[in-house]
Parts: sequence; C-alpha cells; structure tokens
Amino acid sequence: MSHIDFGRRYIRIKKPFKWRIDIRSLVVTSILFVITMVIGALALMMGSLDVSGQDVLSALTGKATGMTKTIVVEWRLPRVVAAIIFGAGLAVSGAIFQSITRNPLGSPDIIGFSSGSYTGALLVMLGTGPVSYLGVAAGALAGGFITAILIYLFAFRQGTQGFRLIIVGIAISTILGSFNNMLLIKNEAEVALTAASWGIGSLNGIGWKHIIPAMIFVVLLLFCAWVMTRPLREMELGYDVSKSHGVRIERSQIILILIAVALIAAPTAVMGPVSFVALAAPQIVLRFAKTAESLIPSAAMGALLLLAADVLAQQIVPDIILPVGVITLSIGGLYLVWLLYHQARSAF
Repeated sequence: MSHIDFGRRYIRIKKPFKWRIDIRSLVVTSILFVITMVIGALALMMGSLDVSGQDVLSALTGKATGMTKTIVVEWRLPRVVAAIIFGAGLAVSGAIFQSITRNPLGSPDIIGFSSGSYTGALLVMLGTGPVSYLGVAAGALAGGFITAILIYLFAFRQGTQGFRLIIVGIAISTILGSFNNMLLIKNEAEVALTAASWGIGSLNGIGWKHIIPAMIFVVLLLFCAWVMTRPLREMELGYDVSKSHGVRIERSQIILILIAVALIAAPTAVMGPVSFVALAAPQIVLRFAKTAESLIPSAAMGALLLLAADVLAQQIVPDIILPVGVITLSIGGLYLVWLLYHQARSAF
C-alpha cells in the first residue's frame, strides 16, 4: 500500500525482501521504458533496408526466415540490446560516482575511469600479440581498476572527500589522455587508425558473440549496485549520520567504486569509450524524478539516451553510419557547458 512520507508517496514491499518504491520515480521509469521500447522498435525497422513492423514482429517471434530474420535478429537486435544494457550500466556508474562525490561533475568521464579503461584496452590492441575480444575486455577491466586504485590512493587523506576525488581524477585523466595519444602516434598508422576509430565509441558491426558475456556481466553488476542502494543513500546524509546508522563508510565506498568502474569497463571493452551518458543521465532524471533514489530511473534514462543517440547516428548523415560516440560527445559537450554555467550561477 502507499502512504505519505515527507511529502512523497511510496509503495512498501516487505516480502521476500524489504523495498520502498517511490511512486514518482516509478512513473518516470515506466515512461522512459515505454519510450525506449518504441525507439527500439523503430531502430529494428529503419536502416539501409527498411523492414515493416509486421516483419519485425515475425522475426522476433521466430516466424520469419531468410534475409528478414538475418537483418532483424542478427544485425539490428544485438545493437539495440547493447545500447539499452550498456546505456543503463553507464548511467548507474555515473549515478554512483555523483552520489559518492556529491557533485554533478563526479562522473567516470570526468574523473578518469573511462580513460583508464581505454588505456588498458589500447595497450592490448596495440601490443605485438594477436588481439581477441577477451584480451581487450581484460585490458579494459584492468585499466579501469588500476586507475581507480591510483585515484583512490592519491585522493585518500583521513577519508575520501568528493571534491578531492574529482580533482585527482581530472589530473590522472589528463595524464592518461596524453599517454593514449602517444601510444597512437608511436604505432603503425593502420593499427593506430583502427584503435583510434574504436576509441570514439561505436556500436557498428556489433554481434551477439560480442555482447552476451558483457551483457550478463553488466546485468549482474546492476543488481549489485541495487543491493548497495541503502548505504549509498545513507552516505549522502553525511558521514556522521551514516556511521550512526551502522554504515561502514570506507568499505561501502570501495565496493561501490569497484562496481561503478566495472560498469564502465565492461561496455568500454565492447564498444569503446562513450562519453557523457554517465554524466548526463543521472542529472537529467533527477530533474524529472526529483529524488536522490535514482539508480533505477538513471538506468532507464541511460538506456534511452544511448539508444536514441545510436539511432540518430544512423540517420543523421545519409548513407553513413556515424559512431554513437560522436553524437554523445557533441550533445554531452553542450550539456557540460550548461552544467558548468548552472553550477557557476548557483555559487553566487
């Protein structure tokens, strides 16, 4: 049943586990889900070869054969599923970092974890040995985690303060960006061009064999993030209050940072670094849901943003499929300028 709690309506679920659902967040999430499904259906229909809605439905239910099935199930559906799952993962990662740092700029794009994952993947791709998907994935994960450890160690001083974490992260991100450019310049042109193209962030040519392992991993991480919602919300009330409620601050922060870094590294291993989804999605959904309990709405917004950006990338230039990272970088850059302007005005 629902009741009034501090002016907001909630639904409480007691079995099989306790869960409080904010009704406004539920409505926002439901609307975002419906819009995402509609855009996903359009994405399955549109392309160099248009497919009717009836043919898409037939392909999804296993009734279609031949070219229609290949186009819908093997070519377009993996791209749509990847955009939804990976977009949700990126957004939840951003929500976690923004909550820990208590700053809307506390995103893995800004702090440097995305750069770390990119560096790890680059080292594998530009190495002398054969390149495999598992190798790139392992490199991205390792790079992200090593970067997280370095940032955490440099930012730690009698606890981890959000502003210090952001400043240290920006510094390390700048260093990694220069290092990545050096790696590209020093390698053979063909190999460097391939790595640089991957570094823009793209869902072009993605297939089931690429996304299934990463998709399972991201879904498990999203569940882990949801389990850690309570300590995350408690820490937003202040360290003294959260400690009085039994939250172990440092341990909870480390677990949440590991989850958030893995949520960045897994999609990066598949599609390359995609900027600004992690930064923008939590802040956009916050303005609709108007609540700090935003992991699930953020996931829905991230899925919608990445899917919509990918559809736009396929349609914006005739006969050319742009990398989705070009769209997110362009739109996200404008959003970052607006956010900095808004933050500056709020400071005065």
